[in-house]
Amino acid sequence: MGKIILTGDRPTGKLHLGHYVGSLKRRVELQNSGEFEKIFIMIADAQALTDNADNPEKVRQNIIEVALDYLSVGIDPTKSTIFIQSQVAELTELAFYYMNLVTVSRVQRNPTVKTEIKLRNFEANIPVGFFCYPISQASDITAFRATTVPVGEDQAPMIEQTREIVARFNNIYGETLVEPNILLPDNAACLRLPGTDGKAKMSKSLGNCIYLSDSEADVQKKVKSMFTDPTHLKVSDPGKLEGNTVFTYLDAFSRDEHFAEFLPEYKCLQELKDHYTRGGLGDMKVKMFLNSILQEELRPIRERRKELEKDIVDVYRILKEGSDVARAVAADTLADVKRAMKINYFEDQELIQEQAKRYAELANQ
Repeated sequence: MGKIILTGDRPTGKLHLGHYVGSLKRRVELQNSGEFEKIFIMIADAQALTDNADNPEKVRQNIIEVALDYLSVGIDPTKSTIFIQSQVAELTELAFYYMNLVTVSRVQRNPTVKTEIKLRNFEANIPVGFFCYPISQASDITAFRATTVPVGEDQAPMIEQTREIVARFNNIYGETLVEPNILLPDNAACLRLPGTDGKAKMSKSLGNCIYLSDSEADVQKKVKSMFTDPTHLKVSDPGKLEGNTVFTYLDAFSRDEHFAEFLPEYKCLQELKDHYTRGGLGDMKVKMFLNSILQEELRPIRERRKELEKDIVDVYRILKEGSDVARAVAADTLADVKRAMKINYFEDQELIQEQAKRYAELANQ
């Protein structure tokens, strides 16, 4: 069996630069590498509903936003299968069986779950569906026999829990499921891109995002307001790089050729950093350099999105066809799981004949 990718996003809003550098850009590279036999990209609406059950319209409306973002960054439906999670019912059934292989205490220890619960202020009022998120994710990954899961650093505990579920299932029922490997971004600055306000993570709920669909004016406005070094009050003051959001973004996005094009007095990012730390370089000059880089990166994405928006019916067609393909693949995995668990009663002719023979013998006694 070849290498297979499963990845995706929750449709709770438009996708932002954190998604882009953390996974989307890499997905396009992997898709075009020819290294993978199959690539499945999931719009995780069922998972989004675990903490948005009272606002399903929010999830419903954002399906198309995420799909447009996928297609505009270069996800190609002829190379990658884009599908909607809730349209693949087999995923729910797999998750139900996996629940018997995981203890409550193990889920409670999952660092990602603990962080997300705290972020949403659930405390004692945790929806069961949200609490079981790691098990649902294991279902998503294993349904497509994924060998590789490209995610951000914060999702590593989820992949580890999936590997545990796979190992336990295979130990009990025999070799059936594929154990996945995590694939982290290769640029350290992309592991967790901070918000424009300097917060630890770019988050829709915190309002500190630069969206892939933002206009040129919106991007510039957000870059100009970015958090830098609060002690860098004058141009002549030495500046700090640690915790400086603008330089974190430059680490993630800048290349040497950007300097030749937008800031020719410097040859590379290290020269810019050295000048900033010794003093004599203003924040706004650095911000405008970053703005030029981001505009260049986002312009083709923005233009492709405008074209896609002209035929939304076709985007839904892509999602429908992808969901049909995904369901067929998940159904094959579910059949293998039920066979291994010996709950494929009507397909097990040996069982049926054995029971028929047994009861026939009892009737003749």
